[in-house]
Amino acid sequence: MSTDLAQRKTEIRTAAHAARKAQEDKDTVSQAITDRVMQLPEYAAANCIMWYVDVRDEARTRHALPAALESGKRIVIPYCVDGELELFHLESMDELETGMYKILEPREDLREVESKRIDVSELDLILVPGVAFDARGGRTGHGKGYYDKLLENAKVETPLVSLAFECQMFDEIPMQDHDIFMDKVVTESTVYDGIGRKG
Repeated sequence: MSTDLAQRKTEIRTAAHAARKAQEDKDTVSQAITDRVMQLPEYAAANCIMWYVDVRDEARTRHALPAALESGKRIVIPYCVDGELELFHLESMDELETGMYKILEPREDLREVESKRIDVSELDLILVPGVAFDARGGRTGHGKGYYDKLLENAKVETPLVSLAFECQMFDEIPMQDHDIFMDKVVTESTVYDGIGRKG
């Protein structure tokens, strides 16, 4: 990565973190975002959906998980093991506990249960968190690449949808050849149609 590009990404991340932290009424605004996500045709069409459990100042998702669980769809959440994302079939909010960094994660005693382990190829829709986005579906995360590794192995036809506050939208996120564009970025005010992986 060129120094300019790395610096630009760092600047965008810093600005997005500040904007996200300053976002008022995160619960109400997040509710508007998750409502919009659950009304997407891609959501209706999917049987196996990967949600994520919000951390820190991300657009909040945990309020929407009970309704998602009741919808009859298979709900999957990721958790991190040694820098890799593992996938867990979530059937009840009771299966989560507060882990490291105060993050809600699958209970330790359930992680090795065979029926709880999901392969990325089973996912019909992936909800992807991120730090900053643009209208093309350009995304930057925290720079650790956890999601990049996961998304590289997802089925090409599986839509990638990101949830974001409008304040996390930028004119252009610097993207490299290996970076993955989202199919949609959903904010409290609109749904941006991204390039996706077909672009």
